[in-house]
Amino acid sequence: MRHFGHIAPEVRQRLFHQEPCEFGTDSPARVLSAALGATLYSPATRPRLADDIVKQAGLGVVSMVLCLEDSIDDADVVAGEENLVRQFADLAGRDGADLPLLFVRVRTPEQIPDLVQRLGASVRLLSGFVMPKFTEERGIPFLEALSSAETASGHRLFAMPVLESPELLYRESRVESLEGIARAVDKYRDRVLALRLGVTDFCSSYGLRRAPDMTAYDVHVVASVISDVVNLLGRADGTGFTVTGPVWEYFRVPERMFKPMLRTSPFLEGQAVELREKLIEHAMDGLLREISLDQANGLLGKTCIHPSHVLPVHALSVVSHEEFGDAADILRPERGGGGVLRSAYTNKMNEVKPHRAWAERTMLRAEVFGVAREDVSFVDLLAAGIPG
Repeated sequence: MRHFGHIAPEVRQRLFHQEPCEFGTDSPARVLSAALGATLYSPATRPRLADDIVKQAGLGVVSMVLCLEDSIDDADVVAGEENLVRQFADLAGRDGADLPLLFVRVRTPEQIPDLVQRLGASVRLLSGFVMPKFTEERGIPFLEALSSAETASGHRLFAMPVLESPELLYRESRVESLEGIARAVDKYRDRVLALRLGVTDFCSSYGLRRAPDMTAYDVHVVASVISDVVNLLGRADGTGFTVTGPVWEYFRVPERMFKPMLRTSPFLEGQAVELREKLIEHAMDGLLREISLDQANGLLGKTCIHPSHVLPVHALSVVSHEEFGDAADILRPERGGGGVLRSAYTNKMNEVKPHRAWAERTMLRAEVFGVAREDVSFVDLLAAGIPG
């Protein structure tokens, strides 16, 4: 699979200076963690789940979570498990079908070895498990269960803990909770693909819900948690993990209080005025702003609950030609001693040592999402990826 693999090769050639790389379930964890992109959640109870997965893969989705936790009723868990096993068997029988990375969000550690055993040979389609309300105390049993299931099945499985517990949110317990989470995920570093943020649960603790014309970063009690998570768990010194962006809850807005957040000029340049109007109508201007703020705050990828959110996440994850040029200049072998140089775009300073970690991170993103041509903007990428 590859990002933007659902669009025609000749269109990709026109859009990309460097096309996104191909990757698969057996790719290195370093690549997969960066390539998750917009991770689409779906209730595990959907009766045509296998068809849904194949359809979404054909529309550019590269990672999905099949949820047995908050998205389904407590009374439906057993039926959801049975449905998952049936749907995986269905997928396993579809030779040649392109599938995304598939994860299952469970409720208890005991579900992990049980599901792996019940999946049988179709476990080869499973990339791992999402672990809810993760703390050191609650998380270790999940990680131990995953390790045991991996050994028993002989199939590599990854963990994606969700950081969403009140202990992490509350000021008096935050540091202790973060330090405990850090100990747990460091012990199982090879198995932890990414850390996910449960911002809806954070808001719930205070009876809050952000409006469609606001981002998670406008809710300061939430923004402070994101900051602290990245501070301890997202460092670029080799100790950090990929931390993914919070879910965007909206997909259509009947009425808005504030002006749209999308400037008109980029859409005029690309002659995509109708696209801008469509994005605003479906609350995508708020989503686009939040994706930009995610990236500015050290997050990569995003939890998504609607297919329409996938393309904006991927379009804004593509590395611009300018970013790529700056990163390449900074990482040239002859720059190993440091120093300062002017950007090839003559609009900024590139300081080799302080900007090296940014450049390395940018090159990894360029590998999995590609590099846009000099005259290609995110508007062009959005327009090219919309079906029909």
